[in-house]
Amino acid sequence: QVQLVESGGGLVQAGETLRLSCAASIRTFSPSHMAWFRQAPGKEREFVAAIRGEGGTTFYGDSVKGRATISRVNANNTVYLQMGSLRPDDTAVYYCAIGSATRYNILTERAYDYWGQGTQVTVSS
Repeated sequence: QVQLVESGGGLVQAGETLRLSCAASIRTFSPSHMAWFRQAPGKEREFVAAIRGEGGTTFYGDSVKGRATISRVNANNTVYLQMGSLRPDDTAVYYCAIGSATRYNILTERAYDYWGQGTQVTVSS
């Protein structure tokens, strides 16, 4: 059984910084990559950031590049997303995800096996 629990969402002002956390409870699953996606009302889920377990290579979506930092602590399977210069269009439900298959592009949902329930981030102007 794998559980992902996100935290850190809430209401913030434009221009502020937010840090999201996602703790994965894993018994037999060994994730190779972890990521954050988001979904705004009326829009499709969008890739935000991903990080590989081996080497720690990071990837970012165009809409957050330069404003976001993804990091992970392998020892406790926790992934973080810090975003600064927040804008109202960053408002969305943010989901963390973990995956082990390396044959898929880790910028896509298909690469992920488990998802969290999501945490709401609302940025007011």
